[in-house]
Amino acid sequence: MMDLTRTSRFISMILRHKPEEIGITLDEHGWADVQALIEGVNKSHPLTMEILEEIVRNDEKGRYSFNEDHTLIRANQGHSIPVDVELKEMMPPEILYHGTGEKFTAAIDQMGLIPKSRLYVHLSADRETAVKVGRRHGKPVVYEVYAGRMHKDGYQFFLSENGVWLTKNVPVKYLHK
Repeated sequence: MMDLTRTSRFISMILRHKPEEIGITLDEHGWADVQALIEGVNKSHPLTMEILEEIVRNDEKGRYSFNEDHTLIRANQGHSIPVDVELKEMMPPEILYHGTGEKFTAAIDQMGLIPKSRLYVHLSADRETAVKVGRRHGKPVVYEVYAGRMHKDGYQFFLSENGVWLTKNVPVKYLHK
């Protein structure tokens, strides 16, 4: 049986960070040609259109989107390469959440939340999701983000296709552990 998780992670890495690794390019909005993606991925992971559609359909995090005729695909967010995934600016709820590992809290307490290698800081609408994210990095720590105050102070927030809230950075004054 095929390991769809491993293939999905590989596709995620390609569409968010390293399209050149399989010899494809993304357009300015992060879209890749589906046939070129399948051909490139097939060099190391078996992939057909049916498998790709299954990966997109069943991805718990909603990482990917197809265009209407399924000829193009992109990652919805999490890019480290400059693309405009046509995010919609939205007014955030008063409180959003950021999950991380305990080992990162000293840096966050000093510098706030920064995107590091990504284009945006990722925030969750609920504490439970933030805890899950934090667990991936060790002992989870959840920060409350005073998003409503940030927005009133002029910070922009975007809501990705899969429900992840994004902003450029979160200064320390808007965080509470």
